[in-house]
Amino acid sequence: MTGSSNTAIISEICVDSIEGVRAAVAAGATRVELCSALLEGGLTPSFGMTKQATAVAGPVGVHVMIRPRGGDFLYSDDEFIAMKDDIAMLSNLGVDGFVFGLLTSDGDIDVRRVAELMTLSRPAKVTFHRAFDMAKDPFVSLDALIDLGVDRLLTSGQAPGVLEGAPLIRDLIDRAAGRMVIMPGGDISARNVTRIIRETGAREIHFASFESQASPMRHRNPSVFMGGTLRPPEYDRTVTTEDGISKVLSATRIHG
Repeated sequence: MTGSSNTAIISEICVDSIEGVRAAVAAGATRVELCSALLEGGLTPSFGMTKQATAVAGPVGVHVMIRPRGGDFLYSDDEFIAMKDDIAMLSNLGVDGFVFGLLTSDGDIDVRRVAELMTLSRPAKVTFHRAFDMAKDPFVSLDALIDLGVDRLLTSGQAPGVLEGAPLIRDLIDRAAGRMVIMPGGDISARNVTRIIRETGAREIHFASFESQASPMRHRNPSVFMGGTLRPPEYDRTVTTEDGISKVLSATRIHG
C-alpha cells in the first residue's frame, strides 16, 4: 500500500506536560499521548496531570500511557495490579483512550492480560504501544491484537526508526486490511514524514516535537543532581513546541 489519498492524516503527539497539550491544541493536532518520564520511554502520568490535560485539551483527544516502569514489558503481578488500578482511576476523568503493551517471557503478546486491561478501558479506545517492536513474530502478534479487538497499533516496524521499519509497517497495514489502525511512530520529523507516508501508506502518525529550554530558576546549585547516573541537566527543560508540531503537520498536508 503506497501513495496518498484524499483522507487527511491523523496526528498523535507524544507529550509529557500540560504545556505540551496546549501546544498540540494550538498546532491543530488530532490527539495527544500523555506520558511522564520520557527518558524512560514514557510512563503513566499522574492523576492530577491527566485531569488538567483533559481540562485544557478541548477538541484534541487525550490518550493516556499505562506503563508502571521503564525497561521490558514483562510485568509482575504487583505491576499488573497497579496498571489495572491506574486505568480504573483515570477512566473517571473521561479520557479518550489508553495506551499499553504487555508481552510474555517468550516474546508473545500477553493475550490474557491485554484482554483484561481492555475490558477495564472500555468504552475508551485502546492502543497497543511499541512493546510490539520487541515481540518475537510481528505477524503472529498482529493477528493476536486484531483478534483481541485492539483499536490501534503503534510501531516503528521493529526497527530503530520508522524509515528503517517502513517495509514491515506497509506489510502490517496490508495484513490488517482495515481491521486495526497501524500507526507509525519513532523518529518522525518534518524532513521525513512525507516519505514515511508515501512508503507505508499510513493514515495516522505518532511523533514528538521537543526542544531544550533553559529553566527560569535564578538560584542554581550545580553540584546536585536529582536523576541517576545519566544525570540530565537539572536546569534544562525539554518542552513540546507548537512550531515543531506545525512543521510536521504542514508536511503531511501534501497527502491530506
